[in-house]
Amino acid sequence: MSAPSRFDRGHTDDLMSFLAASPTPYHAVANAAERLEKAGFRQVAETDAWDGSAGGKYVLRGGAIIAWYVPEGADAHTPFRIVGAHTDSPNLRVKPRPDSGAHGWRQVAVEIYGGPLLNSWLDRDLGLAGRLSLRDGSTRLVNVDRPLLRVPQLAIHLDRSVNADGLKLDKQRHMQPVWGMGDDVRDGDLIAFLEETAGLASGEVTGWDLMVHSVEAPAYLGRDRELVAGPRMDNLLSVHAATAALAAVAGRDSGLSHIPVLAAFDHEENGSQSDTGADGPLLGGVLERSVFARGGSYEDRARAFAGSVCLSSDTGHAVHPNYAERHDPTHHPRVDGGPILKVNVNNRYATDGSGRVVFAAACEKADVPFQSFVSNNAMPCGTTIGPITAARHGIRTVDIGVAILSMHSARELCGAQDPFLLANALVAFLDG
Repeated sequence: MSAPSRFDRGHTDDLMSFLAASPTPYHAVANAAERLEKAGFRQVAETDAWDGSAGGKYVLRGGAIIAWYVPEGADAHTPFRIVGAHTDSPNLRVKPRPDSGAHGWRQVAVEIYGGPLLNSWLDRDLGLAGRLSLRDGSTRLVNVDRPLLRVPQLAIHLDRSVNADGLKLDKQRHMQPVWGMGDDVRDGDLIAFLEETAGLASGEVTGWDLMVHSVEAPAYLGRDRELVAGPRMDNLLSVHAATAALAAVAGRDSGLSHIPVLAAFDHEENGSQSDTGADGPLLGGVLERSVFARGGSYEDRARAFAGSVCLSSDTGHAVHPNYAERHDPTHHPRVDGGPILKVNVNNRYATDGSGRVVFAAACEKADVPFQSFVSNNAMPCGTTIGPITAARHGIRTVDIGVAILSMHSARELCGAQDPFLLANALVAFLDG
């Protein structure tokens, strides 16, 4: 099946804006929530009692968002159609005592989060963003979106074998960014700077969750601008597409026989085991409360879950022109070839034959091509929130995504049409 001729760059333009405005999971869910609010969704607090009224609702918890739309006349046992994704990306995150330095350089102490391509963070202009926790228990988002830090690479004159032997980076010694000059390193300087930036009083910040990001804007690339280069496509590309799809389906509510859901989790890159991760209780709790708010029983909950299905949408590997031998010889997903169906018989992905039927039907309905991905047998693949979702909730789950290059780099690469194709497939899936 060929790609549809109706491709409009509007969706990809909007994705690029979303990527630029979402340097952290906290910013990503805030931006997703803002888009859902414009589509008529309203936030509900986990500490409040919920009602079973129709309409769009969402829960925010840290760097995670769960949003769902209850159509008019939904029964307590109405099943769910879920698109799962994750908001976090591998990066460098600020330590509890951030102020460091040596030999006249002022530095910021960072930890390595997830599995980043470390070399992609070298000699790159970096900003700093995240969440500040205040004395009164509230939080404030902060984003210094200008060149503030840099991890300088060692000059080739001092490492003449680097091109022949490969770059070897020690995560502790070689990845600490510089952000100024001075021999007097004082505890509290970085946080004081961020308090001033955020318009807060001195000493008001007592906790923080901060991470660095590349300040280079997403951009079209190629002769015909057929590619997109940008940060955090793994996996904000899916979060953006799923948010747009949920808003579109809720906006037309044409006799839905199920409840469409967006589940965007944090901490996928380090195992998902947190209160905002896919291996935590958040999704199950929200779905169960939705059932019970509509007057349902445990029996209704069991019926709803048994009839539900989830598309776990995450990026996958496009065939690399310089390393084609690293891919399975009969599975070479290409950029702009449509979303990929991810398969692994050892359950690193949750897809099985019945799941393929669900995804193929959605793509056929949307007139969207799709491809299959399986890893080279000699190179074990990664995993996603898919198997976790299936195992934890007993919900049939299918792993899909968009094929990209440079996964886990500070700057990744995808086809300009693929985000649009994915969003159309998700609309068809959520629409049923």
